[in-house]
Amino acid sequence: MDDDELLTIGAFAARARLSAKALRLYDRLGLLAPARVDAVTGYRYYRAGQVERARLVALLRQLDMPLARIAEVADADAGDAAGLLAVYWADVETRFAAQRTLAEYLRGRLSGRSSEMYGKFTVETVEVPARAVITESRHVLADELPAWIGASMGRLEEAARACGGVAAPPFVVYHSAVSMESDGPAESCLPVADEAAARAWAERHGRTWDTRVRVEPARKLAYTRITKAQVAHPQILVAFEAVEEWMKREGLSYDGPCREIYFADWETAGPEDPVCDVAFPVR
Repeated sequence: MDDDELLTIGAFAARARLSAKALRLYDRLGLLAPARVDAVTGYRYYRAGQVERARLVALLRQLDMPLARIAEVADADAGDAAGLLAVYWADVETRFAAQRTLAEYLRGRLSGRSSEMYGKFTVETVEVPARAVITESRHVLADELPAWIGASMGRLEEAARACGGVAAPPFVVYHSAVSMESDGPAESCLPVADEAAARAWAERHGRTWDTRVRVEPARKLAYTRITKAQVAHPQILVAFEAVEEWMKREGLSYDGPCREIYFADWETAGPEDPVCDVAFPVR
């Protein structure tokens, strides 16, 4: 059949194995426009060569692909389209894996197995001295958090070179909850050796870098050490809850916002390597 042959919407719908209603929707969404619309009757006509695109759009919609990405895949050359689909599906599988883990976590909580989950974590306390820190704060949602932490720590490490160098492991303070609905703020912090140099640097560059200097007071921290794999959500939530449950048993109260202290090289660490302490200041 000639690809340029015009078909009525009914004939085209039958050829594409779709309904006329679906074709009208695809037109409204900007995914598949008719080849011609009669100015008098409003009848829609499609070219036979549009059948393959119509079927592709229908199949991609079954994958819950966003409309913009459907258009991108449908408009791409065959090789590029396959690559775009592969990238999209990898994102879907990553999201489903995280949701599966979250569902397991929630099942544990709802079935009363919280104490069993918390028992996997050893909680200890440590006294941390007062220290000068350079910081960067941001209102950020959970899916944006990992990229922002990495980027902000990179900026702070560069600044630390002019502040006597790094004096202790970096940490992130959560002044309010960070989730898909709550945006904190979170504060990246890097202890530096020379407070005076840090304040002088902040005077010159802090406004440009959105960087501040403050003194983090001496604190007692209750913490548990976790692996790189456990940093992922929601495993890290269990770790924080394990510390809070331990604090309750020990009669300790909160003395500041919770934090994550990163003491290992994230890039070289393996999934089972300890990389982070999740901690609460206590009194």
